[in-house]
Amino acid sequence: MLTGAVVHAAWNLLLAGAKDSEAAGAVALASGAVIFTPVALATWDIRAAAWPYIVASALLELAYFVLLGRAYARAELSLVYPIARGSAPVLVLVVSAVLGTALATGQVVGILAVAAGIVAIRGLRRGVHRADIVLALGVGVCIAAYTLVDKEGLKHAAPLPYLWVVNAAAAVVYLPLLAWGRGSRLRATVAWVRGGKPAGACVVRAAVALRSVVAGIGVFGAYGLTLAALQRAPAAPVSALRETSVLFATAFAAVFLHERVTAARAAGAVAVVVGVALIASG
Repeated sequence: MLTGAVVHAAWNLLLAGAKDSEAAGAVALASGAVIFTPVALATWDIRAAAWPYIVASALLELAYFVLLGRAYARAELSLVYPIARGSAPVLVLVVSAVLGTALATGQVVGILAVAAGIVAIRGLRRGVHRADIVLALGVGVCIAAYTLVDKEGLKHAAPLPYLWVVNAAAAVVYLPLLAWGRGSRLRATVAWVRGGKPAGACVVRAAVALRSVVAGIGVFGAYGLTLAALQRAPAAPVSALRETSVLFATAFAAVFLHERVTAARAAGAVAVVVGVALIASG
């Protein structure tokens, strides 16, 4: 599970460090689906009851990658990643509580720890734009939503082909949507011809690189390692260890992207991990 956490943090590092995080995310989503097609077909088991959940999850996955790409285009990895990953389990727990699940004391403490960690990550005096926080929380909402949807959907399908269909469907929509959005202005095409930022379909072609392909492999690889861990250990410790990716992502941001990770932001990342561990153990 620790390996899975490193892989998850690493593919986010690749997207955050790309020249065009949005295009890189779209290509990663598509390339991962293409590469893992044989695995999905070899393990195919999707029953009719799973398809409504697959459609819902694909829409949420699309929203997730759109928001994630936009967030990384605007803000730092050490800000976006911990807030997105930390807020998701809190939101899942809150929804469960609203639906009637009683909260343990440790889980309440965990929620408070995550909240305190997010405040520390944001910083009280740093010039962090509110829109960056909203985008990161939006990513967290998508994670929480597809977690709840997939929990039910996976009762009717094998995990890997389920993930493959969800990601492939999202990629089929995201790639042309991105190309259309970027190619809507003639002057953008002229700028590309002159050596500026690519437009339309050229944006997608420019993002087809080793970085994006490796990120796409990481999307599926991290999920596969999580499944492997769940076959060998109870869900609670696996979930807790999975969120150590927040620490790895924060370290990667400082080392590879040269982000200014203050002591307060680092402490906030630790608080998020501790809080999620408390939530999972409850």
